[in-house]
Amino acid sequence: MRAVIQRVTEAFVEVDGEEVGRIGLGLLVLLGVGQGDTVEDAQYLARKIVNLRIFPDEAGKMNLSLKEVGGEALLVSQFTLYAETRKGNRPSFVKAAPPDVGRRLYEAAIEAFLEQGVHVETGVYGAHMRVHLVNDGPVTLILDSEARPR
Repeated sequence: MRAVIQRVTEAFVEVDGEEVGRIGLGLLVLLGVGQGDTVEDAQYLARKIVNLRIFPDEAGKMNLSLKEVGGEALLVSQFTLYAETRKGNRPSFVKAAPPDVGRRLYEAAIEAFLEQGVHVETGVYGAHMRVHLVNDGPVTLILDSEARPR
């Protein structure tokens, strides 16, 4: 699984002009599911993201986690994180998981965040979404469960 994580002061997602999820201080997580990903990948990323020390402490140093600041998470599915662009100009998405597997593992990731005690808002899986955010910092990180210790 791949995740693009953005520290935000606020973020929300719309589907067909209707707001479906909104957070204040927290993390916007764009989440892609790839071929061969598992529930363990979802659990790993949730634990890693929730405990990343990327929020400022009283000295302004990135030293606090999402849990420590009482932040929220907005999880948005994004299969395009698995775009293959080496050949030609049209991206290929053959490395993304099939939609049924992607949905199952996206939902597993949501559950894993909730198990960590984080308030979670979401987009709508498979929908065309408009994501609005105020990136704080800006702080943007990319995580891939393939890089986790095995």
